[in-house]
Amino acid sequence: MKFMNKLMGVVLGGAMAMGALSVSTAAHAIDPMVTPKVIFQVSDNDPAKWNLALNNAKNVQKDLKGAVVEIVAYGPGIGMLKADSEVANRVGEAADSGVKVVACGNTMRGQKLTKEDMNPKIGYVQAGVVELMERQMQGYTYVRP
Repeated sequence: MKFMNKLMGVVLGGAMAMGALSVSTAAHAIDPMVTPKVIFQVSDNDPAKWNLALNNAKNVQKDLKGAVVEIVAYGPGIGMLKADSEVANRVGEAADSGVKVVACGNTMRGQKLTKEDMNPKIGYVQAGVVELMERQMQGYTYVRP
């Protein structure tokens, strides 16, 4: 009888450990009840960085259906949001696919840019850094490519 009790203890202990293992593994998966949200920061005036951010945004949309995706540009990165930038078409395509692309109002004022200078498909925020902070407080994942 003692042998059976020990055997049951080992079996139950192992089952509990396996249950804990599966719960901990499952915790790393994306919860289907939670909408994935990501915000990308681009503060470089570099077409390669912008193409990387745009590729990342597109991949998130493809791999996580229904994800909320935003790109915030400030500082030198705002140059790629101008209407005549090297990546203007890709920025427009991203916006058309549901990516929210926004320019920092503080940077625009500092660089004396107007909305007429910018890609017509983008939006605007008062302060890019504050937008990043607020979104992170709302549960967005922060990515800087």
